[in-house]
Formats: sequence, C-alpha cells, structure tokens
Amino acid sequence: MVRILLVDDHPGFRAGLRALLAAAEGIEVVDEAANGEQALALVGRAQPDVVLMDLAMPGMGGIAATERLVHDHPHIRVIVLSMSDDDDSVFAAMRAGARGYVLKGARKAELVRSVQAVAEGEAIFGPAIAARLTGYFTERERSEPALPELTRREREILGLVAEHLTNPQIAARLGLSQKTVRNHVSAVFAKLQVADRAHAIMRARESGL
Repeated sequence: MVRILLVDDHPGFRAGLRALLAAAEGIEVVDEAANGEQALALVGRAQPDVVLMDLAMPGMGGIAATERLVHDHPHIRVIVLSMSDDDDSVFAAMRAGARGYVLKGARKAELVRSVQAVAEGEAIFGPAIAARLTGYFTERERSEPALPELTRREREILGLVAEHLTNPQIAARLGLSQKTVRNHVSAVFAKLQVADRAHAIMRARESGL
C-alpha cells in the first residue's frame, strides 16, 4: 500500500484528488495539507511514501517545501502536481529534489502510474513535461556543446570515463594507444580542475554529457 500526503491550497481539488486515488488499488491517502508549513508539520505523523505537492500556495510554496522534505525525510518522494508547465517551474522542482512532475488535469491512469513508479524509486514526468524536457535538452545540445572547454575527442573520452571504462578499455573502444588516452584524460582533469575520475564523472553528469 502506497501512502500519500496531498498538499494543495484548494479544498475542492484535494477532495476530488482524494476520491480519485481512493478508487485506485494499492494507494491510501493518509492526510492533507493546505501549504508547505502544514505538510512539514504533518509528515512525521502521517509517514507518507509519496507527497503530491502543488507549487503555488500561500505561505510556504511547493519548491521550498520540497527542498525541506527531501532534506529532512530522504525516504519520502515528492511528485509535483501543478498547473504550471513553464521551464522555470519544472527545473526548480527538479533542483529541489522532486522525483516527478505531473500537470493537473492528468488522467487517473497517468496519475496512479506516476505514484506507483515514484514509490518504487523511479523518476517520472507526465507526457507534456517529458516533451518539454526533451525539447529543452535537444535545443541546448544544438546550441552549445556540453563542457565547451573540452575538445570533441576529450568530451568523447570523458563520456566513456563516465561509463566507468578503464583507460585500456577506452583505448580499445576508440582504436587509440593507452598513452594517448592517458594524455587525453589528464587534459580533461586539468581543464575541469578535478583531481580524479570520480570528480570528472560528477562534472560530466552535471553538464548533461
């Protein structure tokens, strides 16, 4: 049974959402809150698995509440359920630690699937949001390469480092000598100002490489 906490400032919307989820097998709504402060006060007692979080609420909004929840209760997963589909809202929610973003008005099947997937550890976004994310990153790739300070070959090698390939494996994959690969890896470390492969991998992932 997936335990749900609803956080939205509109009582009518919460009531409709509760009724919708009550009809779904394997889901239980354990409590409701009208803003972020109430959610933080209730979460210790309610012990939800998933929080459905609105963004725009009086008092503490959904972004700040998500940050606090994820920090204080890392086992609890947050899905943003909002009318807002602009890039700023979506990326702010992702940076705050939300594991999903679904637009209000989503069909019951989509919402239930999102709750179940996030409860099992996945990150999930509604079709409209997924399309926006895909478009955003595709356009970003076209306009500016990740880590522009690196050459094309260095980005290629960093990508393979991020896949946890060793220097000999990278050399075999690219048809290069191991010495050449070592030189490229050293150049990557110097340009990114990192000391080891772990930090280089972090930079690669942060950049979207």
